[in-house]
Amino acid sequence: MKRRAFLKASAAAIGLPHFVPRSVFAANAPSNRINVGFIGCGNQSTLDLPAFLANDDVQVLAVCDVNTASHGYRDEKQFLGRKPQQDFVNAHYAAKGTSGEYRGCDAYADFRELLDRKDIDAVVIVVPDHWHALMTVAAARAGKDIYCEKPLSLCVREGQAMVKAVRDNNRILQTGSHHRSGPAARLCCELVRNGRIGKLVKIETFVPENNAVDPGPGWQPMPVPEGFDYDFWLGPAPKVPYHKDRCFYRFRFNLDYSGGQVTNFGAHSLDVAQWGHGSERMGPVEFENLGAEFPPQGSLFSTATKVAFRARYADGVELTCTTKPKSSATRFIGTDGWVQYESGKLTHSDELDIALGPNDKRLPVSNERRTENSYNLYLPDHVRNFLDCIKSRRDPISPVEDGHRTATVCHLGNIAMQLDRKIAWNPETEEIAGDSDATALLTKPMRGPWRL
Repeated sequence: MKRRAFLKASAAAIGLPHFVPRSVFAANAPSNRINVGFIGCGNQSTLDLPAFLANDDVQVLAVCDVNTASHGYRDEKQFLGRKPQQDFVNAHYAAKGTSGEYRGCDAYADFRELLDRKDIDAVVIVVPDHWHALMTVAAARAGKDIYCEKPLSLCVREGQAMVKAVRDNNRILQTGSHHRSGPAARLCCELVRNGRIGKLVKIETFVPENNAVDPGPGWQPMPVPEGFDYDFWLGPAPKVPYHKDRCFYRFRFNLDYSGGQVTNFGAHSLDVAQWGHGSERMGPVEFENLGAEFPPQGSLFSTATKVAFRARYADGVELTCTTKPKSSATRFIGTDGWVQYESGKLTHSDELDIALGPNDKRLPVSNERRTENSYNLYLPDHVRNFLDCIKSRRDPISPVEDGHRTATVCHLGNIAMQLDRKIAWNPETEEIAGDSDATALLTKPMRGPWRL
């Protein structure tokens, strides 16, 4: 028997539940569930996976990761990979059942096997950034709806391909910018868009300092851990020797796989900036370096150790992004006051009236049933918004275009800092004017056989 047929037969034999695809049921059937597959079982999955499992209309049928199991993700004690997360899902459903047993969650090393399953409706992509585009495009073509963690892309051209694939295949995509699902972030942006701070003049965004230690120049290769498919982890990225600080949580500090704290925390603070400015489908027209600092030549890490860039919107509003210890905030400064959002908290100048009336412009609400502002509820509400949109076929609160445009701001800021010069950007055509070196950085070469 083929493996899938064997699992189904075994489940029936021992009385385990087997769920058929959501499309089989009528829209209002009580057994209507969204069958989900998780691609990526690292640090962020410890937050995303429970947020999905908390919903009774979700069934997690499979997890996928190139790592079987190991320590050393965010810290040396964190033990993750496809086997631990498969066990976590099975234990969750076993605790909900009467028999106390459940073995219905499959585990895969190759994401393409998961995408081949016709009984999976949606996938959650929680992998390093250099895999986001390939997996999203493949998932869209396979007919899956997609929750993709932020930043949406590794580079601008990959983000464009993601937008096209999602729209060409009529898929729902939620970018994992979960701050949009919080009342404080939404109110902050509504106050700006309703002119409560007067004319918007400047937006200040902050990202924290790097939270990992670079091995530095002279680092030495390490043996690849047993059960970890390192070549598959690299995928489209250049083939280079293994080091534990290249992978897992610390991938974000190497430009081959991510964009440092600009695309890590900046994907949140800059997303709020875009939302408040009203440019979620556009962006600034100019970027320049403000004195960013990078690791020494020969270091393992290559992203900025000190972030500092400035951008300008067509209306003259200035946007800055700088490193500030232990901060990931967005501050809007106007002619009549200021308002700031940071990690679920809203602060403002004393004179500001923050009460909105019935005639004020309002932004979309992620969860209409939510009345309190608790930062711990932002991610669950973001997930719930995605699930509701799968059923309604409406755009979620952070659709693919918005995620792409926020990631674009991050990427262009990194390019300006890398090249240490001013970049002229056309947000309508999505092109850099008169700079071939900067234009070349809008894309990343892919190692074969991987290609979009």
